[in-house]
Amino acid sequence: MLLDSVVRTSAAVAAAPGRLAKIDHIAQVLQEVPPPEIGVAVSFLSGDLTQRQIGVGYAALSDLMGGFGPAPVPAGLAQPGVGPPPAAPELTLTETDAALGQIGALAGQGSQAERRSLLASLLNRATEDERRFLVRLLGGDLRQGALDGVMTDAIARAAAVPAADVRRAYQLSGSLADAASAALGARGDAQAAAAALRAVSLQVGRPIRPMLAASEPTVAAAMDRISPAAVDWKIDGIRVQVHRSGEQVRVFTRTLDDITARVPEIAAAARTLTASTAVLDGEAIALHPDGRPRPFQVTSARAASQADADRESVPLTLFLFDLLHLDGADLIDQPASTRFDRLAAVAPPELVIPRIVTADVTQAEEFFAGAIGRGHEGVVVKSVTAAYGAGRRGSEWIKVKPRLTLDLIVLAAEWGHGRRQGWLSNLHLGARDPATGHAVMLGKTFKGLTDAVLTWQTERLLELADPPPPADGTRRGVVRVRPELVVEIAFDGVQASSRYPGGVTLRFARVLRYRPDKNPADADTIDAVRALWTGDSAE
Repeated sequence: MLLDSVVRTSAAVAAAPGRLAKIDHIAQVLQEVPPPEIGVAVSFLSGDLTQRQIGVGYAALSDLMGGFGPAPVPAGLAQPGVGPPPAAPELTLTETDAALGQIGALAGQGSQAERRSLLASLLNRATEDERRFLVRLLGGDLRQGALDGVMTDAIARAAAVPAADVRRAYQLSGSLADAASAALGARGDAQAAAAALRAVSLQVGRPIRPMLAASEPTVAAAMDRISPAAVDWKIDGIRVQVHRSGEQVRVFTRTLDDITARVPEIAAAARTLTASTAVLDGEAIALHPDGRPRPFQVTSARAASQADADRESVPLTLFLFDLLHLDGADLIDQPASTRFDRLAAVAPPELVIPRIVTADVTQAEEFFAGAIGRGHEGVVVKSVTAAYGAGRRGSEWIKVKPRLTLDLIVLAAEWGHGRRQGWLSNLHLGARDPATGHAVMLGKTFKGLTDAVLTWQTERLLELADPPPPADGTRRGVVRVRPELVVEIAFDGVQASSRYPGGVTLRFARVLRYRPDKNPADADTIDAVRALWTGDSAE
């Protein structure tokens, strides 16, 4: 299939006013994609590369396209290294994906120049619309509203199968492209498609999307929804999914990135389990010698480092709280109580998250106070009867912290005044709209920012500026940015507001920390914020 077909569909999806129209556009093109190219088409329409990353960032794109970066390439403008576009589309999905894969495989001396040359060659074969699409795709700036839920429903419609079957295959494979290939590989045969989707299962060594938690402000409110419940410590680490097969161990993040080489102590801990094969869910955290947690930034920096000295000075401790597979048997559909018991039977006690099972609110509140007293974030209240909802945020897990927090998207920032002159300070914050994929602005805050954070924040936001900052270095007004950064915001409550498009705003919002471990798709939704205002459950 020509890349042009996907490009035109992307434009139609971006222009479509509602969710159903977006689904229709995507389903129509998916019915036409040859089976070998389904994974590429779904990845591109989701705003992703099949390779995930190919080493081409904003700066390289901006340089190649004459300083325009991921913004649309102006019609008829001659670009350095990029000649006039061809008269008619000629690039296929397969050719485009192969070229991107070749670029991503480059390494070593001279690879930067070769990468630029190959990218220019690809863009020279692209039409003007295809160039706009590819630059936005590579810059992570497609913004067409085709989020996971929309894409899942579009795949289901194209294959004439239940959306729940596609969703489960996606959860277990960790890949929409793989789920789509299973659903659409048997073109026109709904029964075969359903069988292919059912055949998708958890595989040791292939990460699945983690189960997520909703929020409540108090333990009592959480246990009004779940009782009896397992109550776990909620620790401020990084989410890890550990896969063990014999002595081979792989460790993945919540975004399904493989960090095994950077966390050998986590792999070593996993080898202490009395199991041959296992898939485990947990957290890794840096602790002080007395067992109290170190700041999240220390854990995050340590998990990102490959330096041996950092591993020695800041070792990570593994806490496991769920068991998804054990010795050839998948456990995700088993009740949580069964999974927890099996975990306790195969893992050393020091690796298992502190947990109680109770229907007594007072006992749970005392456990919560104990977790807070040891420096941890709070607790997660979990249903003991629920299956593991991979990739889903439901009512079976509810996190409780001593303060209200939301993960929001940075949309823009304002240049500071007085002592903050020269820094981007006042952040414009947005919550994710699950229906459109866009962010809905909730308000602003400049509170909670240290000088170090302001310095980092200014540099990073200028890199994400859209449009790019003035060449003369002017530092005034509002700098709008690509919505890529997630920041954790504490606040005292939600109130109605006619000033912001979501109809609500946050009271006394302040920055707790940036969340490099989260993508904008992980940010809290506008529905969750409105639910806090109305008192209804978030999701």
